[in-house]
Amino acid sequence: MGIIRNTISNFRALRDLPLSMKLAMRNVPSSKENKKLVVDLHRQTEMLGKKDVGTWRRAWQYAISANNPNRCPLYDIYTDVAIDLHVTGCVSQRKGMVVKSRFKLVDKEGKENTELTDVLRSEWFSDFMDLVLDSRFYGHSLIELGDIITIGGVMRFSSVTLVPRKHVKPEFGVIVRDIHDDPKLGINYREGDIANWCIEAGKPNDLGLFLKCAPAALSKKNMLAFWDGFGEIFGMPIRIAKTTSQDQKEHSIIQNMLASMGAAFYGVFQDGTDIEIKETSRGDAYNVYDKRIDKANSEISKGILNQTMTIDSGSSLSQSEVHLEVFKNVVEQDRQFIANVVNDKLLPVMLKHGFAVDGLRFEWDETEEYTPQDMRTVEQMLVNGGYDIDPQYFIDKYGIPVIGKKEPMQLKAEDDFFA
Repeated sequence: MGIIRNTISNFRALRDLPLSMKLAMRNVPSSKENKKLVVDLHRQTEMLGKKDVGTWRRAWQYAISANNPNRCPLYDIYTDVAIDLHVTGCVSQRKGMVVKSRFKLVDKEGKENTELTDVLRSEWFSDFMDLVLDSRFYGHSLIELGDIITIGGVMRFSSVTLVPRKHVKPEFGVIVRDIHDDPKLGINYREGDIANWCIEAGKPNDLGLFLKCAPAALSKKNMLAFWDGFGEIFGMPIRIAKTTSQDQKEHSIIQNMLASMGAAFYGVFQDGTDIEIKETSRGDAYNVYDKRIDKANSEISKGILNQTMTIDSGSSLSQSEVHLEVFKNVVEQDRQFIANVVNDKLLPVMLKHGFAVDGLRFEWDETEEYTPQDMRTVEQMLVNGGYDIDPQYFIDKYGIPVIGKKEPMQLKAEDDFFA
């Protein structure tokens, strides 16, 4: 069972009740089969029409309306922003540096609980972190937790799902069936039983980083389209045919021959027909279009990564090191953001559902990571330093069947040449 299901009859029955009764029903304990609110959402097709900076400004105005904020037009623009390849690269780089970090669940003394840490080392938690990080770009994510399952005696969630953003009104804390519904008709997801199955990431009034990236991304998309138009008009030589014939049939024949001219082309024309090919002399497309696109990419990098050189080419090693340090600060902020969401929201919900996480906290594992060469150096130093190492360590790490310690060889007297 989940929050978002195609059960129209159930929703219609709830929809006709007063909002106060709906909220009261959320506080009634539910059975296992109906442990979550069942809502039918009237999904609509995304708007993929042409968009420009003017469209973005109007959508922004709708989103910050004091009386009836509506983010739907802005989310349509975010769809265009998200498919930009440079935006995709920046977002992937920023998210990738976070999700690859090691983490652990620790008690009050800072000791890791490896068993419960393994509960989070699964697909559902990776998807959870991904959706939490998406709220940095969209402003808000409402995440539905799936059913609780047991695998090998270990409890975990079957999955996590993003509640469609257009149906979520974070300013009011409700989910609406139709994106045009009044928030008063929505279902409150911050109270009652439904709150035990939803995790909210992001602030209610935050519109995300894509709001700032949209002007550059839209301008870049339109500039690419303009460049295509330029190439279509000026990229190929123009073929001009001149004829003294007044016969329309002759004109049609010449026109068809010009249209079919391609590789290794030829034509048979009437006497008096003159064919001319005029090369274009326009050569400033690079300065007009490519420079503008490059500038847009630079602005997007600054907005998402706070710098440019970790994804674009740099001019010097010293500058790239400074940019890398700035990028590490961005990653650290995202890591702290995830830690706050897990500790303040996810773990309390998991505790309510019977997970043994009482007294545990989520932390990033800052243990120093060594390269294979570094590890071999450390191992050699320990062995040469006279420290006893459990042979099982080498068995587990290298798969070497160590059966015991070899005694030092003793030379026989007759074998000792210098005796």
